Amino acid sequence: MPSYEYRCLDCKRRFEIFMSYKEYGAKPVLCTHCQSTNIIRRIGRIRIAKSEESRLENFSDSADLEGLEDDPIALGRMMRKMSGELGEDMPPEFNEVVDRLEKGQSPEDIERDLPELGNEMDSGDMGGGFEDAM
Repeated sequence: MPSYEYRCLDCKRRFEIFMSYKEYGAKPVLCTHCQSTNIIRRIGRIRIAKSEESRLENFSDSADLEGLEDDPIALGRMMRKMSGELGEDMPPEFNEVVDRLEKGQSPEDIERDLPELGNEMDSGDMGGGFEDAM
């Protein structure tokens, strides 16, 4: 079933609605947060259904993974590519870490500068620490 993304002009929050093609345009859409009808449709990210196997095939060459622990720029590029293959929006913290890696900052320096991210990663909120990415 297709999903449609909207932004409420009253509460300024984004939300997503799932409805059939037949329902779209015929069924009224209300903000899921404040029930307002003062909303606009957003152009969402295009998602292509892929199996997990086909997404991970792009990373099957172990030569691409060699030396990542010594090259923060390559690690950042690989992490950005992996997030693109997942087809999901990543939290802003992920993007900040990847941006820093792509600028050449070491994972250790990032953990030192952003200790709250290290705590979130250790507790599993973001899927593991830097060591898990390598």
